[in-house]
Amino acid sequence: MSNSADSPGTGSTGSGPVRTPRLRPARILTVAVFALAGLIFFTSFNTAKGTDIRQDASLLKLSDLIQERSHKNKQFDESNAALRDNVESLAEGDDGSTRAQDEKLSGLESSAGTQEVKGRAVTVTLNDAPPNATAKLPGYPEPQPDYLVIHQQDLQAVVNALWQGGAKGIKVMDQRLISTSAVRCVGNTLILQGRVYSPPYKITAVGDPQRLQQALAASKAIQTYMVYVNVYGLGWKVTDDGTVTLPGYSGTVDLHYAQPAP
Repeated sequence: MSNSADSPGTGSTGSGPVRTPRLRPARILTVAVFALAGLIFFTSFNTAKGTDIRQDASLLKLSDLIQERSHKNKQFDESNAALRDNVESLAEGDDGSTRAQDEKLSGLESSAGTQEVKGRAVTVTLNDAPPNATAKLPGYPEPQPDYLVIHQQDLQAVVNALWQGGAKGIKVMDQRLISTSAVRCVGNTLILQGRVYSPPYKITAVGDPQRLQQALAASKAIQTYMVYVNVYGLGWKVTDDGTVTLPGYSGTVDLHYAQPAP
């Protein structure tokens, strides 16, 4: 049985007036859905250009791009250091300066961190806690993911304490710190002077080992960090390295800053 909306006429003889067919709302919706699906399929095909988007190697992940740039920055730093050594060697041949001027320049370079520094040193190693860590002591809540990773403030606390302990030079991972160095973390990675590092993080300072370790123990920020070490298992290790030589800073010393638009 059909109803009048689907039938071309009325009555059994078909002699009555002819009515214009009407589409049901459900059919209109169905047509619209198919039209939209066709548009989506066409757009996807046009974007992929015949390739599998999920498997397209040209679409690098952001992390891959960061690692690639970090590797290039390391190569640039090494090249820059070699060129700087060459220039300094040539300048020492005949630069027209007096001995007093040379000694003053050497002292400034040492303070700036562009020369090697040798002496007794301590190394602080920080590491993330195990991913399945639980509270080791009663009265503490079970850890949130944020409790189990090293944060920027933790690295900065160690660096600041070592400076306060009279460090003559500090190296974070394999890079020497200077006055413009910024210790920054993005997610669970460290970004230092254009290069990216993952934990464990090692911070080495040249100075009096006893004073350096006393400064670490006296830091309020590190005392807070030690609570997480004892409760959730964050990594913390301080070692006396004996006599070591820290490399001079090899990157650019030019300052880059924002300027108002003309």
